[in-house]
Order: sequence, then C-alpha cells, then structure tokens
Amino acid sequence: MKDTFERSCEHWSEAKRTEMDAFYALATTDYRILAEAMDWRSWLESRQELVGDRSLKLLDVACGSGKFPVALAAHAGLDQARIRPVAYSLLDPSAFSIAEARAALPPMFEADGEYEIPLQQLDCPAGAFDIAWATHALYAVSPPELPLAMERFLHAIGTDGIGVIAHASEQGHYIRFHREFLSSFGGDLDQLYSSSEQVRSALEAEGASVETHPLSYTNGAPDSERAAVEGFLQRCAFDDRFSLDEMLSRQPLGDYLAGCIEKDQWRFPQRVDLMIVTR
Repeated sequence: MKDTFERSCEHWSEAKRTEMDAFYALATTDYRILAEAMDWRSWLESRQELVGDRSLKLLDVACGSGKFPVALAAHAGLDQARIRPVAYSLLDPSAFSIAEARAALPPMFEADGEYEIPLQQLDCPAGAFDIAWATHALYAVSPPELPLAMERFLHAIGTDGIGVIAHASEQGHYIRFHREFLSSFGGDLDQLYSSSEQVRSALEAEGASVETHPLSYTNGAPDSERAAVEGFLQRCAFDDRFSLDEMLSRQPLGDYLAGCIEKDQWRFPQRVDLMIVTR
C-alpha cells in the first residue's frame, strides 16, 4: 500500500486539478489567516536591512501551488515594502507544483532556483538562504523522517537566517480529520500526518529556537456547496475513493464530521502554530 508521501505526490498533479481547486475553495482561508497573522511587510523590511543592498534569498519548502506568496501580496501590503525583489527558490517533489508556484509568484518575488526533491534530500551550502518557509507543507513528512528534514531546513538558513513554519496542531482539523479517516477506513495510523508538536520537537532537538504563535479559525462552506466540501475533505486525506456520504456513514469519522456542521453550514476548526525558527 502506498504511504502518505506517495499519495500526496500523486495528488499534486494535473490529473487531480479538479480536486485541488475544490480543496482551495475552503483552504485559501489558511493562507489569508497567515498573511494577516503578523506584519510581514515590516518583517521583510527588517530582513532586507540585515542583508544590505542585495536581494533576499528565500526558499519555499514544499511550495505547493504558491498560495502563501499570493496571499501575502493580497493581504500584507508587500507592494509598499521597502525591499528589493526577493530571489525566490522553489522546493517540491512535484514538478507540477513547482510550475504552478512559479507561475503564481507576485512581482515582488522573482523565481530563482528549483529543487524537485523532498526537503530531506536538500543539498545546498550552509546558510544558502536568508529565509526558508514551509506553510502547511510538512504533513507528509513522517515522524521518522522529521529529524533529517528539520536538520536540512536549519542547514539551509544557517546561523544568520530565519525560518517560518505554519503547521496544524494535533488538535486542529487537518490532523484530527486524518486520524478519524484512517481509523474509519482501515488505514495505517503510522501514516498519520505529522503535527506541529512533532515538528517543533524535531527542531528543538536540533538546537533551534522556536517562537510559536497559535492561530485558531475555521474553514467553512454552506452545505449547498457539498461538492467543494467533499473535494476539500478528500484532499485532506489525499484519498478520493470515498464520497462525503460514505465518510458520514463510517465511524468514528461520521461523528467527527457531524460536529462540523450546524444549520446547514460546515465549519472545520483549525488550530495552527505559526513558528519562527532561528539557530
């Protein structure tokens, strides 16, 4: 049976675009919340001051389809930021994702390097990047792989750079839903997504300092948009074999989902940790 990483790679493809679009009908909220969570304009300006006249060098880890830089451009006022165009490198095991993210980059970000690999395989000079960020990007990195992945993440920013990781807590929808999904459909719980708690533990074991900002919000849609809700949930599991009705009929998943709808409105409760990482 394919593991979580293999299934996630299959779903980042042209063949799964319809499901991806349904997922982002709800999940775009994740990136808006992140873009509004702190003063990114001032934060980037302060990083620019540290490097002087050259452009900032940034690595987007598991870049997906580039929703975070798009959200920053839309909600964080970056068009007024006093920064040079950012040299924006893209890392993802999916060539499809790299192409999508590259095409979506707003003008303040200029596509630079490309790494069609998992984070665990990143080979770059120590401190090659001033900034590395991974936004809702590390779920398919299994707990046994997290130490290597976080070592490579920290290697990329070295002692002078800074990292940003946004990841769901074990109490948030993405992890809770995946646990109940696996339990209901005979999945292997060893394939459960990694949580922010596990990511933070792996970083701290590597000697990193992690400043954590908890975020709470909901993804939502009316029940009249059941196709979008179904696509969102299928993507949450990287498994489109089961319809929304089938999910509702299986336990314990059915009970969990029943708690996510009230008065014909779906609300999926998120708890996300925004982590600022330094050495």
